[in-house]
Amino acid sequence: MVPQIVGYEPGFHNSNPNTINRLVSEGAYEDQSTIVIIPALNKVDTKAASSWWNLIFPPNQKAVKLFAQGMEVGEAYGQTIQMILDHPDLSQYKYILCIEADNVVPPDGLVKLIKRMKANPEYACIGGLYYTKGEGGVPQIWGDPKDPVLNFRPQIPSPGNLVECNGTGQGFNLFKLDMFKDEKLRKPWFKTIAGAEGVGTQDLYFWGDARKYGYRAAIDCDVLVGHVDGNGFVW
Repeated sequence: MVPQIVGYEPGFHNSNPNTINRLVSEGAYEDQSTIVIIPALNKVDTKAASSWWNLIFPPNQKAVKLFAQGMEVGEAYGQTIQMILDHPDLSQYKYILCIEADNVVPPDGLVKLIKRMKANPEYACIGGLYYTKGEGGVPQIWGDPKDPVLNFRPQIPSPGNLVECNGTGQGFNLFKLDMFKDEKLRKPWFKTIAGAEGVGTQDLYFWGDARKYGYRAAIDCDVLVGHVDGNGFVW
């Protein structure tokens, strides 16, 4: 190092002609208030929990984190969302972010999902990409909307892009809160089925109804989410 006479520099962002466009696309000047719901029936894996600590939230935006502890996952979502709707302040938030207890999320995942939502307002929900556990795991991009017959077959990811689907897993999903104010939607919204009426997970139970009323969902294949098993292996 040697002594230097330092002149004036306006800074990188002031000098970059793309700065304004970037700020508009990120949308941080708008309301991006977010409520995080994490159902946690039992213990949480350290790999999952530590990733939540690193989750970046939009600057100076309202954020609330709610654990639904010791509840079946469908009931946890239903009761927590109803509590939010009944609350005079929380009911005015813009987004609900669902994180499940066995999901490892990227630090910039939320801000990426919000940016996607702003650029694609036709979607009521956009989720991160994660797979079912095990050697034969499939992407949780459930169902091809182009098929006239409603289905929930796993779709192929498109790296870096959005893939519309008939339903999503709940591992890392950003919902517009206002959709849950729609009285047409069936209640309970989320219900795990295992009995005479069939077998189904609470997430696809929800989307089987929401699609009827025009609500659309997609998976952001640029938001990569891990799925940790009981042995600590991340699929």
